[in-house]
Amino acid sequence: MSHTTTELETLLMQRSLTDAQLQAAAEAAADFRILPDATVLKIGGQSVIDRGRSGLYPLVDEIVAARRDHKLLIGTGAGTRARHLYSIAAGLNLPAGVLAQLGASVADQNAAMLGQLLAKYGIPVVGGAGLSTVPLSIAEVNAVVFSGMPPYKLWVRPSADSVIPPYRTDAGCFLLAEQFGCKAMIYVKDENGLYTDNPKTAKNATFIPKISVGEMKARGLHDSILEFPVLDLIQSARHVRQVQVINGLVPGNLSRALAGEHVGTIITAD
Repeated sequence: MSHTTTELETLLMQRSLTDAQLQAAAEAAADFRILPDATVLKIGGQSVIDRGRSGLYPLVDEIVAARRDHKLLIGTGAGTRARHLYSIAAGLNLPAGVLAQLGASVADQNAAMLGQLLAKYGIPVVGGAGLSTVPLSIAEVNAVVFSGMPPYKLWVRPSADSVIPPYRTDAGCFLLAEQFGCKAMIYVKDENGLYTDNPKTAKNATFIPKISVGEMKARGLHDSILEFPVLDLIQSARHVRQVQVINGLVPGNLSRALAGEHVGTIITAD
């Protein structure tokens, strides 16, 4: 055992798990990267999947072609149906944990549908927080589909100012990328990336090709393209220190992003 490990074991036996010295010793331990050659893709629910055939079929073809050269963990968003459920549940005064379960059910449906489209290529849908079959699927077919909602359910941490669960599919996909030590996180949406304003409603919105989390917060853009908590997750990450947001409706964008090209907006930790 190294000196650091010995010190950590001693501290673990003697101190509270919130002790500052113990936490510093734990932080000094190296993280093992489980899937360092894999990339996590988040396929947007409202932005891509809800468009049906027009949004999803070309992307399916691109995913099938890309997995020849890339290892892919493909997470699904929840989208419009989840928003409808949130509206009803919030109107019934139900808590955030119940809304989290409802949102997860829609992301599950989207994973099931994407999985059916990819089934003939041998790409499976995996479930559960452990995702225990991911390594086998990656080794055999270079891709898996998973539901993007983190499995917090009733244990979700409520937001200070809303009953809407703050950790949704953007956060769930990022957390998977970080915990597996993946090499990249790509969000596939229906905009070219981040703008100074909402490009769907503001005519003078300007595209931002690269930006840091700190700058996004300083400019008030922290809630404009990714779920707000994702920015804090990027800043505290050990492995995935930047993400890219791309327009998946533009043919070839996904393939280019997987090849390491800068095709959308790159958001970096400070």
